[in-house]
Order: sequence, then C-alpha cells, then structure tokens
Amino acid sequence: MHIAEILRKSRPSLSFEFFPPRSEKAAGTLFDTIRELEKLRPDFVSVTYGAGGSTRSLTHDLVLRILHETSIPAVPHLTCVSHSEEEIEQILTRYAKAEVGTILALRGDAPQDHPSYDRSSDAFPFASDLVSFIRRFNEGEAHPAGGFGIGVAGFPEGHPETQNRMREMDYLKRKVDAGADYICTQLFFDNHDFLDFRDRCRLSGITIPIIAGIMPITTSSGMKRMAELAAGARFPAKLQRRLAGLESDPEAFSAAGIAYATEQCRELVSAQVEGLHFYTLNKSGATKQIAADLDFPGS
Repeated sequence: MHIAEILRKSRPSLSFEFFPPRSEKAAGTLFDTIRELEKLRPDFVSVTYGAGGSTRSLTHDLVLRILHETSIPAVPHLTCVSHSEEEIEQILTRYAKAEVGTILALRGDAPQDHPSYDRSSDAFPFASDLVSFIRRFNEGEAHPAGGFGIGVAGFPEGHPETQNRMREMDYLKRKVDAGADYICTQLFFDNHDFLDFRDRCRLSGITIPIIAGIMPITTSSGMKRMAELAAGARFPAKLQRRLAGLESDPEAFSAAGIAYATEQCRELVSAQVEGLHFYTLNKSGATKQIAADLDFPGS
C-alpha cells in the first residue's frame, strides 16, 4: 500500500520504528514485540538501516518478515552515504520485487569504522539526490505497488550539522520538491519545537504530511545515553523536573517518563498532528501504555 493512501485513511496515523536484531535470540524477542504492537493496528512500521549500509541484509530480511508474517506495511530506511548508484538500484529492485510500498530516504551517517570518511565523492551527496533517484526508478521500472512512496527526515530541534535554520528549511524543501510524500521527524521533547517546525514548513510551501517522532524516556541510563547519541536533543526543564529525584526508583522513573510522553502525544493530537511515530528501541511496554492512555484502537 502506498504511503499517501495510508496517511489519507488515518488521522493521526500510528507507526513504530524498529532496528534489525543481530542474533537469532534477539530476532525472536523482537518479533514477540512486533506481535504485541500489531494488536494496536499500526498504520505502518519502519526498520532502520545501519551507518554506511552496515545492516543492509538484516534490514531487508526484517522488512520482508514483517510483510510476510504480519498485516503491517513495513517501510525500510535507506541511506545513501558510501553507496553507488548501482548499489542503490539493486536495493530498490529487491524491494520492488518484494512489493515494498514505501522507502524512508536518508543521507545517513558515515561508516563507523571510517570516522574521517570523505562524503565529497559520494554518488548521492544529499538526501534530496536519493529522493530524485528513487523517483527516476519509479518511472523506469515496473513496480507492483505503482512505484515507491518516499519519506524523508525532519528536525524540529534543528539539524546538528546546519546552524542556519533558514538554510536548513531550504534543504528540507529541496527534498520535498524532489518528490517526498511525507516527513517523519526526529525525536523531540518540547511540543513547541515541533509545532514551530510545522508552521515554518507551511510558510515555506511544504504541504505534505508531517509525522511527529516520539521517544518515551523509561530509564535514567537511557536518557543519559540519548543525550550523548542524539546530537542536539533538548531536555526541557518541565521534563527534567518531572524526572528529578527518581533515578533510584526505576519503576517511578519509567512511569513518569511514560506519563510525560502521553501528555506530549495528547497535546499533539489536539493540535491536529498528522501522525505519531514511536521510537520503540525494540520494546513494546511504553508504547502500549501510551496507546492505551490515548485510547488508540486495539489498545
């Protein structure tokens, strides 16, 4: 099913993100999680793609398993850093044969074992180049689903590599003009950041659906790790105040983090957000609780 059709039929849409497991045991655990979350009747799920294509086969295999063993449309992430046009075309051809309907097109990070990787020689310098390539692929190849729908990333708190917010919006508009069908944002913890980002998108002539990325905080260690890994992530005072003093009580900390994310989602739904996309970290508990509190179907 094409992403445009999915997003038209449901407001707000509900979706989840998973990363491909690296062991048979982890794969079994993840699929138990997917089965649990399938009960919430998500509109789609997405599967991440490691830096430099490091999880290429794992991503492909998980996407196909979800498509074959569940009723959920699966959206593979695809990054273009360190990939040739031939490699990208091969990946797209495999997904087209598997009747994958949508691709999340990203520039991606440099390979972890090459921290000084020079992107200047890449076949796809920017995500917009990958979007354009997928559009050309749609026109030149028979696709059982009528061509790939295309998602791109948005950054409500600002892209860590672009300090100029106006130029950043120009880059996003370039991706949209190249043929993107929807925007899925990075995680954020202050709804003002998302709503202002959405307003700036509309002022820039970006009219495609914008799905909000939500990350429930459930552990103190996870919050610290997020602060290190998610460059530019802001933890507003109201969130820190909610979690202060609970580090020694894991259950209370998790409950407070889930309650905050639930309130965040409720406010976004009231503001007519077009979709909620949960970064699950391959776990179901927090997402199920939030869905139940928001009275999503199947919760």
